[in-house]
Amino acid sequence: MLRLDGVTVRFGERTALDAVDLEVAAHETVCVLGPSGSGKSTLLRVVAGLQQADAGRVLLSGRDQSGVPPHRRGVGLMFQDHQLFPQRDVAGNVAFGPRMHRTDRAETGRRVAELLDLVGLPGAGGRAVTALSGGEQQRVALARALAPEPKLLMLDEPLGQLDRGLRERLVVELRSLFRRLGTTVLAVTHDHGEAFALADRVVVMENGRIAQAGTPLEVWQRPASAFVARFLGFDNITAATVHGERAATGWGHIAVPQGTPQGSTLLLVRPGGVLLRPPDEGLRCTVEARTFRGGDASTVTVLLRPHEGPALEAACTLRDAPEEGIEVGVVFDPREVVALHGGDRADAEPPTEPVSSRS
Repeated sequence: MLRLDGVTVRFGERTALDAVDLEVAAHETVCVLGPSGSGKSTLLRVVAGLQQADAGRVLLSGRDQSGVPPHRRGVGLMFQDHQLFPQRDVAGNVAFGPRMHRTDRAETGRRVAELLDLVGLPGAGGRAVTALSGGEQQRVALARALAPEPKLLMLDEPLGQLDRGLRERLVVELRSLFRRLGTTVLAVTHDHGEAFALADRVVVMENGRIAQAGTPLEVWQRPASAFVARFLGFDNITAATVHGERAATGWGHIAVPQGTPQGSTLLLVRPGGVLLRPPDEGLRCTVEARTFRGGDASTVTVLLRPHEGPALEAACTLRDAPEEGIEVGVVFDPREVVALHGGDRADAEPPTEPVSSRS
């Protein structure tokens, strides 16, 4: 459905997109993730025809889009701030695209009613958009983007202005809706939880380049680099030297999965792999803080300060979370240890001498 070949965009001396290659299959939902300035919104604008590329090609259904204006590309674009027409009612907003395409009035009315029902606003066509809640405006904006039946729907931070509870509900509804309609979707967001819930495939961008692409499970389980791992919220990263199935790290010798690349590398230990034990077992640490993470109040992130080595985060239930200030022991589950290929070793210094085994 969509292919980008070596797309490059420069703003003066800054390269916003650096020779980006990307494919989106028909009926696939792809979410582009990244921090501010990583190039994700520029990518969306290039596909829509709102930003000219300095190099490379954009192809839709195999056709080069060079010189094709935005209104002839057959794509839909939904912005973070909705951009609804305040002078039009709900039906008038949703009908805008079909009317621009000179669809007859009866077909337009049928399409509007169908889409309002699909997005959970049946019978709302006569309401003023200024009287709608944020979530309702978001649904109207989605219906308006879908009304011209675009071959590709693009979403720019689609749920960014909504509160967390509403975002979590809408993202589930969106995924179900796109599957039901068979819509091809390219979305950009900085919220990895939102992307992982919505997408068939996620693309993580760093400084205008694709740092990693894969299914949500692949990216979550095996981040490709320290950048990707930290963007996903993983901070337990240390330089290491791997020998066989053990590695010398700032936390001592720890077991690693079979097949881990040998020699110098960066290792990630996901918080679920940091196992709390009595203080006389494993790596001795002091509990510095306890915080709730995400929407699950029963899950606690425990910040640990080892007597040797960098700080650690552990995940546990509220019932099992130790009090601040006490000492605990830590051992590591090798199933939660990941070698970060392409990681920047400047992020962590390896131990000059192997530290005595603790786990």
